[in-house]
Amino acid sequence: MEELLRLLKKENITIGTCESLTAGLFCATMASYSGASQVLKGGIVTYQNEVKHTVVNIASSLIEQEGVISEACARAMAEHARVLLACDLCVSFTGNAGPDAMEGKPVGCVFCGIADHNQCEVIELRLNGGRNEIRQQAVDHMVETIKSRLMQRR
Repeated sequence: MEELLRLLKKENITIGTCESLTAGLFCATMASYSGASQVLKGGIVTYQNEVKHTVVNIASSLIEQEGVISEACARAMAEHARVLLACDLCVSFTGNAGPDAMEGKPVGCVFCGIADHNQCEVIELRLNGGRNEIRQQAVDHMVETIKSRLMQRR
């Protein structure tokens, strides 16, 4: 995370989060480092569907048709929250950390979105472990993904 912060600062890129599965873990981890306020605009925790709809403006029809554990939901979360937080990059997390299958999706099925001003990509992960291990693995994966993208831009 420290290297990600360094890269964001160097490139003068702001970041925000929209987190369901991770319940703010990405944002809280980033905020635990000194100087995070230079790039971290904020985060929205959308643990319940009602919050996804009323705060982040995810269409009820999308939630009903695609489910919250879906590429479509992760994409909408990242895109909508990027605009709400007025940040350059926004990362989203939605998925199933267990203990049981949900929406027909197995434990460890995670969708992470990363949106910028031009596009949004969604990454599907299949993770193993307990609830908190899955949450941490999702955060770690996206830290590495964002770092890699920033280094490719150079």
